[in-house]
Parts: sequence; structure tokens; C-alpha cells
Amino acid sequence: MNEVTITKEQLDAVLEIANNGLFTANNTWMLMATAMVFVMHLGFSALEAGFVRQKNVVNILFKNAMIISIGLLTYYMIGFNLMYPGFEEDASQKFIAFAGAFLDPGADYTPAAYAEGAYTYWTDFIFQAMFAATAATIVSGAVAERVKVGSFLIFATLLVAISYPITGSWKWGGGWLDGMGFYDFAGSTLVHACGGAAALAMAVLIGPRKGKYTAEGIKPIPGHSMPLAAIGVFLLWFGWYGFNGGSVLSADPELVSFVFTTTSLAAAAGAIGAFISSTISFKNLDLSMVLNGMLAGLVGITAGADVIAPHFAIIVGFIAGAIIPLSVVMFDKLRIDDPVGATSVHLVCGIWGTLAVGIFGKGDFSILTQLIGTLSIIGFTLAFSFLFGFLIKATIGLRVTEEGEEKGLDISEHGMHAYSM
Repeated sequence: MNEVTITKEQLDAVLEIANNGLFTANNTWMLMATAMVFVMHLGFSALEAGFVRQKNVVNILFKNAMIISIGLLTYYMIGFNLMYPGFEEDASQKFIAFAGAFLDPGADYTPAAYAEGAYTYWTDFIFQAMFAATAATIVSGAVAERVKVGSFLIFATLLVAISYPITGSWKWGGGWLDGMGFYDFAGSTLVHACGGAAALAMAVLIGPRKGKYTAEGIKPIPGHSMPLAAIGVFLLWFGWYGFNGGSVLSADPELVSFVFTTTSLAAAAGAIGAFISSTISFKNLDLSMVLNGMLAGLVGITAGADVIAPHFAIIVGFIAGAIIPLSVVMFDKLRIDDPVGATSVHLVCGIWGTLAVGIFGKGDFSILTQLIGTLSIIGFTLAFSFLFGFLIKATIGLRVTEEGEEKGLDISEHGMHAYSM
């Protein structure tokens, strides 16, 4: 057999081709994941529209259309450079910093230099931008059927432009929580509990819907379309493959497939957990609880989808789903009205998922550090949301008039019906 000799130049050429192929694969997968996360905004729109009454459907869809638009623009102008500011080595400088307004794809951001050549600067921006608007979308459902559109959009802009990027920088931007060893793979706390905390603050400030809590007790106000809500949840589950799978930040075949598996198992277990818990609690087969149980499982596994073994992912998802009926009842007893269960799904289960990394995660994770991280981000978001929510309430007001609420926001705020029938 003849021995084949490869020169250094030939080897370098082969390696360059391989590296270019890997770069292209990584970048393509990240952009596909970005598109899947974008679909989640359609999922949230359908879910929230299904869970509200027919007279408020246009309002929900309008808010969701505006949120993604505001989110992309504000993240381009402010958010990205606030979330990834390039902190100095000094730990005292790792709470807040700002790299300047607008994107700046300078020489250091060429594909070969940026992210160790894994993907481009533009891919990084657009993937993260799709995450940013999600926090405000969570708030939309919690204040549905009684919030002024203008007031909500002002709050959503402040949340996406300032609050979310600041707390995000503490971990994903290399800030002080990252230095402590806090771990949140794809955002159980950084995205979901953050949005859930803002939702809780605004739901408290705006108060319950008219007729929800009466002298005779709690009056159920069912949504108008369970099929629409179910479609929304399945769209969200689909989009979550991009949300978690894209957070691998490469097309690594083993890790991406592992994350897909843990994500799927947790969502399925969440549905079972909510089914069992709600059946015991309410003595009926409640579809809304099972749907929110799926989302609870997804939120719960998001922090540790890459470090929690599949059998533990099932436990994490099951517990998250089982929490949902209990949490919904708790908030109702506190007279905090949340038409879609956003505070239960995103805040409560986001906390659980973050702590679960310290319990089940493969690695040197501390449950105390996880607790400090999630409480810090929730505390900041609550303070920010209460402050600016209160200022909006005290100036232009948060809530529509009683007459507008009775007619429905579709007519009082938009002058149109969702359906022509």
C-alpha cells in the first residue's frame, strides 16, 4: 500500500474548509432557532386570545403585535449593549454598564473574532432580541381585559429597554451573578421569572377585573376559545426547541439533541403533573390547567436543560406542572387576578426551575447561589415594575374606565370586533 503524504499547506486548507463548514452550521442553526423563538410570539398571542373573553381579543392581538415590534427596536437601540456591555474585570463594575446606543459591528466583531468564530455578531443580536420581547409578552396576559393600551406599551418599552437587559447582564453579560457561579442556561429566571415578576407587580397595581372577586366568593371568568389557547400552547412548545436548543449557541449535535430531549420530557411531565394535581384539587378534567402544565414544565427545565439528566427532567417538569393549580388558587385567594396564569407559569415555575439546577444539575451548582440569583433578579424587576407602574398609574392611569371594561377593550380601545359573526 502506498503511503499518502499531506503537506502542511494541504492540512491547513482542509482545516479551513472544516472550520468554515462548522461556522456555517452553527450560524444556520442559530438563525433557525431565532425563527422558532419568533413563532413563540404567535403562540403567546393565540394562548392569551383564547384565555380572554371574545370582547377583548383584538386588544390582546394588538398588544402582542406591538410588543415584538417595540422589543426589536429598543433592543437594537439600547438593550443589546446594556445587556452585553463588556464589564471591566473589577467586580464592583459588574452591576450595570452600557456600551453605547445602537449596534456597533466594528473590527473586533468580524466572524473570525466574534464568539470565537462560532456565529456572527448579527446572529447573536437577532437571537437575543427575540428573547427580549418575551418578558413583556408575559405581562400582557396578566393584565388582560382592563389595561389601557398606551399605558401598557409605555411600561413594556421601559421593561424591555432597561430592566430586562440590566438583570440579564448580571449573568449572560458576565456580571456579578455570573462571577458567583449562578447558572441559568436559557432563562427560567432571566426571562420567565423576570417577566412573571413584572406581571405580578402590574396585576397588583391595576387590580382585578370587575366582578372577579365578590362577596359570594371568586367568580370564574372563562376564556372564549379553548381551541385557540391549545393552538397557542403547542406553538409555544414548538418554539421552545429554538428557545432552549438555540441557547446551546452552536449546532453541537449531541448537546442540541440532549436539550431537545430534556425539554420535551419536562413539558410532557408538566402536563401529567398538572392533570393529577388539578383533578385532585378541582375534581374535574381541566384543559386550561393541563395546557399551563405543559408551559410550566417548559419554564421549569429552561434553566438546566443542558445539565439535568432526562430522568431528572421528568421530575422537574412534573413538579412544575403540579404547582400550577396550587399557585393559581393561591393568587386567587390573594385577590390577584391573572386571566392567563402568567404569574404561576412564569414566576413560580421559573423560580422552581432555577433552584432545580442546584438539586439535579450535573456540575458544581449551589442551590444557595441559585436562590440568591433568582431572588436578586425578581427583587430588582419587582422594584422597577412597581416604581414605573405606579408612576404611570399616578399620571396617565393604567386602567380603562368601567364602561370601557364592560363594553370590552376591542370596542373601547380599538373600535372593532375580533369576529364578524
